[in-house]
Amino acid sequence: MGALTHESLVEYLIEEAYEVAETIEAGHPDAELQGELGDVLLQVVLHARLAQERDSFTFDDVARGLVAKMVRRNPHVFRPDGSLQDSFPATVEEIVHKWDAVKRAERPERNDPFEGIPRALPALARAQKSIDRAARAGSPHAQPPVVGSGNTKAGPFATEDELGDHLFAVVRSAHAAGLDAERALRGAVRRYQQQETQHQHPS
Repeated sequence: MGALTHESLVEYLIEEAYEVAETIEAGHPDAELQGELGDVLLQVVLHARLAQERDSFTFDDVARGLVAKMVRRNPHVFRPDGSLQDSFPATVEEIVHKWDAVKRAERPERNDPFEGIPRALPALARAQKSIDRAARAGSPHAQPPVVGSGNTKAGPFATEDELGDHLFAVVRSAHAAGLDAERALRGAVRRYQQQETQHQHPS
């Protein structure tokens, strides 16, 4: 392996994050989850170490920045000095509203609700995140179309655009139902693999 760089480590950070998700969703033991979380933390440590070597920031700076952000972005939980508030919002909606208000105050120049959504997210996850952002911004198009009608027919698909529109409609329907399309597809793939394995290697 050559010299470590932020760029060369990206694939491992992504891989380790997905391994944590797999461990949680497959219901693996806590000891395995602990190990996978350690692997993710190692990636954070490595990136911080690379930054420290060029006199940019340290792991401690990362931790302090995280604490400051949590206090700043959660005034419903923390006082400015970091101590806990005496009372908390009654609903999740109120918490989300306060969170969004703080983020808007931090970056008033941000007018695009989709800014900050990573382009590297898998397509289903990026679609769901975009729909969530639009809904929170009060988009009139937040309600999903009826899958299987109009331009969202179930198939056969003549073009990738048609297929993409159908998939996007599925994600919008999932969002409206409070479901995670990316996690749902991961689960479906996992079940498919298990079924295929059982068919190929019956006990």
